[in-house]
Amino acid sequence: MSLSLISACVWLIAANLRAMFPSKDHHWRFAYVMMAIGVPIVIGLAVQHNIWFALVFVGMGAWIMRWPVIYLWRWVKRKLG
Repeated sequence: MSLSLISACVWLIAANLRAMFPSKDHHWRFAYVMMAIGVPIVIGLAVQHNIWFALVFVGMGAWIMRWPVIYLWRWVKRKLG
């Protein structure tokens, strides 16, 4: 397994474990940090494997951290319509 694939698995496990515990700010600071860490992982997956691995990882990350995605979708809808 490559470094990018291992780091993607560790990222997913860390995000899942952190989501199990309560937080006063509803995990927003953690989500920002995880998004910043996730971008280089996605790029590494796309370069070392292929774009499909990267897209699957993005999908799994969006499934775990769904509220930032929901707020982004609402913001886009508000801007476009």
